[in-house]
Amino acid sequence: MTVALMWEARAVPGRGAELLAWARAHRLPREPLRRENFRGPQDRVLVITWWDAPYDADLPELPEPEGDLVTRAVHRWRFETVDVEEPGTGAG
Repeated sequence: MTVALMWEARAVPGRGAELLAWARAHRLPREPLRRENFRGPQDRVLVITWWDAPYDADLPELPEPEGDLVTRAVHRWRFETVDVEEPGTGAG
């Protein structure tokens, strides 16, 4: 089973680049199958990691950034893969 962990934080206004650099530099104790870093409006940063593991597995996650870098607590979600559509194979 593939499990995706999502980590989303909102930086203090004007510090989105700093939060993104912090997230990119933070190494997990184990390597996921895949990791993507995103940025969005209002200085938001999103990190998604994919793991080959059961849904309830104990998996490493990014922590809360220290200090005054974020405006609120980090949001975290866990998802499991239901199906995968390869390009060109979707209905339509």
